[in-house]
Amino acid sequence: MNKYNIITTSLLMLGLTACSSEQALTETAKVTQQLTAPGAPGAEPFWAYSGKTGIGTSFEQYQDGQYSDSAATGTVSKVWFSIAKGMITETMFGLIHQAQIKDMQFIVVGKDFTVTEADDLDVSIDYLYKDQAGRPLSLAYKVTSKDKQGRFSLEKHIFTDPDGQTLFVRSIFNTELEGVKAFVNVNPYIDNNGLDDFAKVTEQGLVAWQDDNYLSLQSAQPFKQTSVGFTGVSDGLSDLKTTQQLSSVYKNTGDQSGNVSLLAELGEIGKNSQFDLTLSFGKSEQASFKEGQASLARGYQTVLDNYNGKGDAIGWQDYLSSLAPLASLVDDTTDNGKLLYTSAMVLKAQEDKTHAGALIASLSNPWGETVSAKTGSTGYKAVWVRDFYQVAMAFMAMGDTHTAKTAFEYLEKVQVNSKTPGNNGDTGWFLQKTHVDGELEWVGVQLDQTAMPIMLAWKLHQAGVLTDGELTDWYGRMLKPAADFLVDGGLAKILWNDTQITPPATQQERWEEQEGYSPSTSAAVIAGLITAADIAKMAGDEANAKRYLATAKSYNADIENTMFTTQGNLDSKASDGEYFIRIGQDKDANSNTKISANNGREGFNKKQILDGGFLELVRYGVRDALAPSIVKTLPEYDDQSLEDNLQVHYTFEFADGSGTFSGYRRYGNDGYGEDEVTGGNYAEGGIKTPGQRGRVWPFFTGERGHYEIAAANATNSFDATKQNAIKNTYVKGMETFANQGFMLPEQVWDGVGVNKAGYKLGEGTNSATPLAWTHAEYIKLLRSLHDKQVWDHYPVVEHALQ
Repeated sequence: MNKYNIITTSLLMLGLTACSSEQALTETAKVTQQLTAPGAPGAEPFWAYSGKTGIGTSFEQYQDGQYSDSAATGTVSKVWFSIAKGMITETMFGLIHQAQIKDMQFIVVGKDFTVTEADDLDVSIDYLYKDQAGRPLSLAYKVTSKDKQGRFSLEKHIFTDPDGQTLFVRSIFNTELEGVKAFVNVNPYIDNNGLDDFAKVTEQGLVAWQDDNYLSLQSAQPFKQTSVGFTGVSDGLSDLKTTQQLSSVYKNTGDQSGNVSLLAELGEIGKNSQFDLTLSFGKSEQASFKEGQASLARGYQTVLDNYNGKGDAIGWQDYLSSLAPLASLVDDTTDNGKLLYTSAMVLKAQEDKTHAGALIASLSNPWGETVSAKTGSTGYKAVWVRDFYQVAMAFMAMGDTHTAKTAFEYLEKVQVNSKTPGNNGDTGWFLQKTHVDGELEWVGVQLDQTAMPIMLAWKLHQAGVLTDGELTDWYGRMLKPAADFLVDGGLAKILWNDTQITPPATQQERWEEQEGYSPSTSAAVIAGLITAADIAKMAGDEANAKRYLATAKSYNADIENTMFTTQGNLDSKASDGEYFIRIGQDKDANSNTKISANNGREGFNKKQILDGGFLELVRYGVRDALAPSIVKTLPEYDDQSLEDNLQVHYTFEFADGSGTFSGYRRYGNDGYGEDEVTGGNYAEGGIKTPGQRGRVWPFFTGERGHYEIAAANATNSFDATKQNAIKNTYVKGMETFANQGFMLPEQVWDGVGVNKAGYKLGEGTNSATPLAWTHAEYIKLLRSLHDKQVWDHYPVVEHALQ
């Protein structure tokens, strides 16, 4: 807080109307000492738990492919929130990765007890607006938390104001005890970091800020008591926990920034004690308070109705109604469409609203509570073109061609060109990971990410979403440079990266950890070049059409020699020594070279490491489902007799006792997960350990389901019995992996090693939930099952390689 604010606040509170400047400064010094919270900068900041049970934001309509206040939905609300363990956690404003708080929790204080939401409560989550079948119709939540000793319950209703920059929270307390009070505590992380913040109490409410980013906390009823301080030192929580009252309250945090905290007493509670709160955002203190006041003036029901899309308002219900295939896909679910409806909204909610079409991987920071928040971090709130492709294809599958097209057009922002900051190398490839505004973050070359925009363009054109003219234009602007890079490679010279790329060898495969020849990367590269040839032919570029096709066929001819070993060395009861390896760094699939160490795990002989990437060859049409190399790999991939470190396939039971289903790890020797020796989080304390273990990823259950569809078609056995079997195994399996809020995780607990967090088998871990890719794979599986053909299949690829 600068001196002007300190003096102004102090004079107002003292009621001083006239005095000399010297007297004012003297009095101010005394008051500042009394009013300013001690303990700067406060406790070290970390992000919140990443296993979200809910995320939300308002639905906004496009106007000419962009978000605009002039669109039918009016003011564009740029607020996103998340929920974990019953608490409101990271809430974003502005860009989708710009967290403004770590968490917002309620506190209940009785005569001899203090319970916070961070304590162990019995928590359940539900949706505020559902249809008669129980399918969610908006991302508005009802979270119920019950004290384990039965002293009180708390129900929260959580949603954003679609007409402003506000998170609206209604809290309803119930207790039979007398003399019980409720408090609310907010831990601001203004502008996406946990330090550098200031806070103060005003007559309107509490406010925190960093530079020109402001957050305010207001209530429909006046707060009984307020205080600001530094987290872990002067935030008032320790007082409440030890003495059930505040011994000190502070009006500001002074002129030193830090990890600040806002605390307000709501008042005494009894039966159905209700408090409406707003957490609002703006580029000034006044703007922030104005947003909250406007939301409170509109009131709970109006804001919620507008969010839901009731009456004349356009909201989430309208979005779901616009998705024509959705109703027909319900029959292919086993939960009556609950996860389907949620997945549709979750995918749309993970799009930035400043940069339309920017689709992020997850509204979470993996293993957040042990990841430092001293500096800004996007976590998974960023663009990966590979994840992006999966989501765009899911939008197509559920009938949202507008978002799919807008997303495709966005991709130009993350393609390397001569104007890309810091680029001193060749162009045409797509950046590994960026902020939604295109800011560079990771700059490895992943050839599948360069191929997938071409594949997406071909699909959009086939569906009539891109016209001939539009596709021809995009061919010259974005697709031809990408295809040229897939043929010629080039020098990647940007930031730390200074590497010559020679396709089809990739600097990184789809798990971003190894270089070399990968079945999954090769599948995308070949599909990308063949679709590029088809597009080039349409655009009149016959010479490059022939070049792209010839190169694809050349890459295709080398697949088995390069990546399918006939001299495998797995200690497997199921193996005949012939199978696809995950990746190799030389062209001889039978060599005994090691792949690189990664994620704390030592490098292994490449023939020891399996993954499901070979199934992508079938998905895209590069190999028939019954191709010998594919069929021969399935026994090794499914083998559960392998040692745990190398085993990929694990079995889970349905909760209703109806049978079992399969889950798969990314690959053997995966280290991207909790430590199996200590139970600690991945890279806890910034240190990667040899015991880290990547767990089961639910979207592989969907990938295997897609293969089963392809295989059934190849054998002409796709009848109603087969369709029902896939539905009750792979679809139901993915639905089983969803948590109570219908959020699908990146990883689930596989039962191996120390279970420090107490996960149940098949429960989502603290890696990242919801993962957009998992929700996308679920939607695509439903569409594939409904259509009786793989949604991501490219007939043009299959025909070209026959």
